[in-house]
Amino acid sequence: MELYYLYNHFLQFAVSATVFSVALSIYLYVRSLKSSEEELSPGGNSGNIIYDFFMGRELNPRIGHFDLKYFCELRPGLIGWVVINLAMLLTEMKVHRQSMPSLSMILVNTFQLLYVVDALWNEEAILTTMDITHDGFGFMLAFGDLVWVPFLYSLQAFYLVNHPHEVSWPTACAILTLNFLGYYIFRGANSQKNAFRRNPKDPKLARKCFLGKFVFYLHF
Repeated sequence: MELYYLYNHFLQFAVSATVFSVALSIYLYVRSLKSSEEELSPGGNSGNIIYDFFMGRELNPRIGHFDLKYFCELRPGLIGWVVINLAMLLTEMKVHRQSMPSLSMILVNTFQLLYVVDALWNEEAILTTMDITHDGFGFMLAFGDLVWVPFLYSLQAFYLVNHPHEVSWPTACAILTLNFLGYYIFRGANSQKNAFRRNPKDPKLARKCFLGKFVFYLHF
């Protein structure tokens, strides 16, 4: 099966992923009814069925040693996003009978691939996020991980398949510069947040400016 099959059946894949996320959410809610109090999340144990189903009752549901939430948080959504983007790139080449993808398609794939590689490379940092430490695994995260991320985030590449946009090299250079500046700020800020969550008393963080500390506390 060629990868551009994903483009022709994009909606069917999105609907199937939605159905799967709903089924997974039902399974997670039902199994959480047998979980001990220590295994429940602080935010998804309100007693309201709809709210708890959405937020997730169990903090880290596992099958054996396999952590369902931790796996879904990064693996299927982010990797699926990259695969769909690649499928859109190949489809553009096929539709327009090009030997090379357009520059705009290359930029979209490159920038979004960088984000995914960064997330996987710095995977340990996810252990200090609210998703892992506080939120239960319910419909919100299941739908977000399995549907929202791969199918919503790839809409830029999907759009470019039949709506090509010419980008000049000077414009592309300006976009590259802006993107890598944004990435530098993004990576630096997230690394600092992770370090702060792990050890708020780290002397290295004490030397940060007042604005940096304000942003940290505002985030929490």
